[in-house]
Amino acid sequence: MKSLAVLLALAAAILVLPGDAAAQSGPRSFPDGLTDQQQKEVRELIGEYLRDNPEIVLEAIQILQQREQARQNERQRSNLAAYRRELERDPTSPVGGNPKGDITIVEFFDYLCGFCKQVFPAIQELLRTDGNIRWVFKEFPILTPESRIAARAALAAWNQDRDKYMDFHAALMESQGGLSERKILRLAGNAGLDPEAIKAGLNDPAVEQALQRNSRLAERLGIRGTPGFIIGDRVVPGAIDLRTMRQMVKELRERS
Repeated sequence: MKSLAVLLALAAAILVLPGDAAAQSGPRSFPDGLTDQQQKEVRELIGEYLRDNPEIVLEAIQILQQREQARQNERQRSNLAAYRRELERDPTSPVGGNPKGDITIVEFFDYLCGFCKQVFPAIQELLRTDGNIRWVFKEFPILTPESRIAARAALAAWNQDRDKYMDFHAALMESQGGLSERKILRLAGNAGLDPEAIKAGLNDPAVEQALQRNSRLAERLGIRGTPGFIIGDRVVPGAIDLRTMRQMVKELRERS
């Protein structure tokens, strides 16, 4: 009888714990045929088993987390395929490196993000030493109001003179401290841009629309911080070093 009770307890545990069916709205019921007393005994057995073996709860949580991560990864892959053109070929997104490169890397960034500034020299070195990388810049200002002003100014610079965008981008990335509008316009002038035209471009509706598109893309891809990279079919969050970038580019080329 004891083995039967254990079997019933395990069966009940399987029925009441959430599994792959994420769409279900609540715990499942016991199998037909169990009396109220039997259901009570099963619950008591489950409770006793879990008290004696608490590691089972941790294991179950870990399994659920792994399943949820797998679902998130699948959603990311699906969205990457669905929005690939918008990610890589949106004409409002600045492009650096070789516009006809065989590998395209997309970066979501914020000009006041310390990790973005930290990884910027590695990006410069990769583009300098690998002449076949196409780099797409997705302005994703999420930190401060100054971040948003800088992002608007950068997109205005792209609209004004694409040849000078990279110099302005580098100046913003390498700047220390805050980024007031006055400072941003001074950096624009130093990069050879027209500060007054940049100032006028801050309120361009097309610039705001571009930022909104970037925000929607980030949300769909699960990018919640900066920097965030799209390299091939992978979403890579956080700062990565030059060696990692080169290795990922090498692997991507080998698969192409």
